[in-house]
Amino acid sequence: MCGIAGKLVDGLGARVEPGLVHRMTAALEHRGPDAQGVWTDGGIGLGSRRLAVIDLSDRAAQPMANEDGAIRLVFNGEIYNFRELRVELEARGHRFRSDSDTETIIHLYEDEGAGCVRRLDGMFAFALWDARTRSLLLARDRLGQKPLFYWHDGHSLVFGSEPKALLQDDTVPAEPDLEAIHHYLTYGYVPSPWSAFRNMRKLAPAHYLVARAGQVEITRYWSLSYGSKREESEATLIEELDHLLGQAVERRLMADVPVGALLSGGLDSSAVVALMRRATNGPIRTFSIGFDEPAYDERRFARSVATEFGTEHHELTVRPDAATLLPQLVYHYNEPFADSSALPAWCLSEMASRQVTVALSGDGGDESFLGYDRYAASILAAKLDRVPRPLRRLAARGAGWLVSGSARSTTTRLRRFVSALATDPVRRYGRWLSVTLDEQKQELYTRDFARQSRGMGGAGDQGDNSSLRLLEQRWAESDATSDVEKLAHTDIVMYLPDDLLVKMDIASMAHSLEVRSPLLDHHVVEFAARLPVSMKLRGRTS
Repeated sequence: MCGIAGKLVDGLGARVEPGLVHRMTAALEHRGPDAQGVWTDGGIGLGSRRLAVIDLSDRAAQPMANEDGAIRLVFNGEIYNFRELRVELEARGHRFRSDSDTETIIHLYEDEGAGCVRRLDGMFAFALWDARTRSLLLARDRLGQKPLFYWHDGHSLVFGSEPKALLQDDTVPAEPDLEAIHHYLTYGYVPSPWSAFRNMRKLAPAHYLVARAGQVEITRYWSLSYGSKREESEATLIEELDHLLGQAVERRLMADVPVGALLSGGLDSSAVVALMRRATNGPIRTFSIGFDEPAYDERRFARSVATEFGTEHHELTVRPDAATLLPQLVYHYNEPFADSSALPAWCLSEMASRQVTVALSGDGGDESFLGYDRYAASILAAKLDRVPRPLRRLAARGAGWLVSGSARSTTTRLRRFVSALATDPVRRYGRWLSVTLDEQKQELYTRDFARQSRGMGGAGDQGDNSSLRLLEQRWAESDATSDVEKLAHTDIVMYLPDDLLVKMDIASMAHSLEVRSPLLDHHVVEFAARLPVSMKLRGRTS
């Protein structure tokens, strides 16, 4: 796991100063405290901060080159099938100088070019310079577990794991992107491909970018399909899922450093710990956080799981004085981020990092296996769509009389559910997830901000609501035939990579902790997408 950064400048006599790349990588030191590497050659510069996890020797140092130096790579993440790929590449005549997964990418690229990303099973973001074609390849994993930002003006391309690295370059403006702010006020996070900074973009999950001669071409290399539903018996499918999850956990235990688990006590993280115990007889360290408020404290479930599987369990109570950490979170999260669980995630990562370098988590299970309440709500709302629209509008207006309580209260959830009944499924989903509703934005936005942000105008003028159009676009990208699976797909391509995975990546890497998520193994995600809805959700039980 690392932090990566670099710059490409086109034109004769172009030069990237080594000092710039050093400053960019220094801004990412928290992501990789073990080593720094910088390489420049004319108009190209690559930098890396290394968190050593596999092959701790200097042979795995980055930037890494092939035998003749024509290909250079900086890489953040883990490739879980690199050993199988290595055997295949050695059979083709490739020779390896390290035991790292980084070198596997280089040799695979030599044979297969940019399309090699389709062969990689893992979480990754990397930059590869090919001197033979004078091209720079940027790539990001299928589900967006590892971040990658870039800025391009037609002459220069600057990239890095976090915006703070790019902003070390004076040519990258530290100016807000107003459309991104509009999206943030809608969702509580900045969705891909936007960033909070003008003209700085996130490379979207499952995409790669090739920069050559001042031009940039972006290609999607993977998409999730909900078609061709599996028809085998439930027992057969359960057995297959058990095999896939077991394999995913085993692969994520691969490391040359201590490995533990983040255990919330919920079904997903508990299943991961159970599979870890099945895979190893060695000690397992688990980490949980809790609160003094009983309604939010689930440590009793985590303790039960830890006892059942004989783990070395560690706990931390997060109290109100944790708010003093907020300035650190503001610095590390780089852009506006409204997920309140970022603070507990920070505290959990800090605790775990004192004892392990790698931790497995249960992230990703709810999106694939329909675990959120909104999925059951979507099915119920679809049934209520049979009620005449005027009656649904009347019910929606009446929802305003319901008194809101806490975010988890029954009245708050009921009010949000009923208020969206008169809309179509996309708008309904948007209203359920919006942290700032349209009518609130009408009071907040000036007409000038609404115009510049492509958000809605004031005084009831809906204007050009780019947040709604983004949601409609993501919804339409799915080949699912049911609203509930379209909703889940939208979560997988928006909410998961731009909120949940950002939260965990930033919180963990701020403490030099690598978090791996077996439930985000793309084989597991693809399997879940092909299961009938009836096998994933029955009533309110997922």
